[in-house]
Amino acid sequence: MGTIEESIDVGVDVTTAYDQWTQFESFPEFMEGVDEVRQIDDTHLHWVTSVGPVTREFDATVTEQHPDERVAWKSDDGPEHAGVVTFHRLDDQVTKVTVQMSIDPEGFVENVGDKAGILDHRVKGDLKRFKEFIEKRGSETGAWRGDVDQPGQGA
Repeated sequence: MGTIEESIDVGVDVTTAYDQWTQFESFPEFMEGVDEVRQIDDTHLHWVTSVGPVTREFDATVTEQHPDERVAWKSDDGPEHAGVVTFHRLDDQVTKVTVQMSIDPEGFVENVGDKAGILDHRVKGDLKRFKEFIEKRGSETGAWRGDVDQPGQGA
């Protein structure tokens, strides 16, 4: 299983960066290879992705979510992956967004892409496009401020 970690500083406050990231259905606007994300309920998402000629559909669960701090997920089926996005306030108008992912590529095309560093490159590009997307807008397209505790934790 490969691990990817990338960070970027975005020129918006932490709440704006976090709120935009929780708008999962907007991911295709800045994530390469993400064709569609459909939010089923507060914690379940259906993804359609493309890597080269291969299209995959899978479901994922948000396993932890805390406003202005973090969003974590894991795949329920399809390519095995999990990750967390954290948001760190650097000052009133700058936020560090860090993505950490573990992914077990499925199939020949994904394995070749992983070995060639394409997934790392894609995540780095996605973060750059997120930065451009949110800085150009200056505000989020929506927000979900609910909390999701890790399984086995919380109240």
